[in-house]
Amino acid sequence: MVSKIIKRTPTKSIKNRRNLPSHLRRSRKNKSPAKNPASVVVASINKSLYTCHRRLIKLFSKFTRVATPKKTPRKQGYQLLGKVFDDPANGNNLRRSLFDDGNALPPLLSPEKKTIFLDLDETLVHSKANPPPEKYDFIVRPVIDGHRVEFYVLKRPFVDELLEYLSEKFEVVVFTAGLKEYASLVIDRIDRKGLISHRLYRDSCKEVDGKFVKDLSDMGRDMKRVAIVDDNPNSYLFQPENAIPIRPFTDDLGDGELKKLIEFLGGCVEVEDMRDAVKIYLAEEEEGYTSVEI
Repeated sequence: MVSKIIKRTPTKSIKNRRNLPSHLRRSRKNKSPAKNPASVVVASINKSLYTCHRRLIKLFSKFTRVATPKKTPRKQGYQLLGKVFDDPANGNNLRRSLFDDGNALPPLLSPEKKTIFLDLDETLVHSKANPPPEKYDFIVRPVIDGHRVEFYVLKRPFVDELLEYLSEKFEVVVFTAGLKEYASLVIDRIDRKGLISHRLYRDSCKEVDGKFVKDLSDMGRDMKRVAIVDDNPNSYLFQPENAIPIRPFTDDLGDGELKKLIEFLGGCVEVEDMRDAVKIYLAEEEEGYTSVEI
């Protein structure tokens, strides 16, 4: 059997195609697959979406940089509100800054209530540093000028009853010329129930000739509806007509000054002008002292 060898003509190279007749070259071009219009539209849409997506990412990244500080609030010097309100004293400062009316106290929550300002040392309590006295109720250890100091505190008789009674009918403010580091610890101990509305310390006093004066006109309260109880006459130099003087307390456990004060203030709830009531009270006190002396 004889096999027949067939010789095929090799495919022309690309160079040889240039020698093809023009009508053949056209036919080859026509045979190339035509682009689908739908695919062109889809590709254009995808490209637009991609561009829009990138622009949105850039835009939101700018917003993020504006809204989020590089430093935490604490590092920038801001205070968290939760921490502020945990401390009653700081809470007073915050409320004061919120209202920003120039007064030491925020607006009265119950306008029908009168305001009683109570001194702390020798009025509600008596404190003594080391050595410890024979009688005391508790110890506070404030840090003053970098040194921890121990104070032995004795509560005046009827101080608990006074705060309970006043908190029901009056706005109660403890106003002391003592340092905040010390006085805040004492108030914490005598006011476990939170009966005191506000606290004011030495930094709220005015210094006049070396004396700390408690100016009630800076409190934002009507002077007709205000009284201050204090053992130091220097404290109420500016408003003596609003002052209820009280004998200084040291260690007399038979002291009845606060009990007498409860009885007097109980009759002042409906009084139009506290200054008139104070005037009558002082006249009766003076008459009582005169009769005793006689």
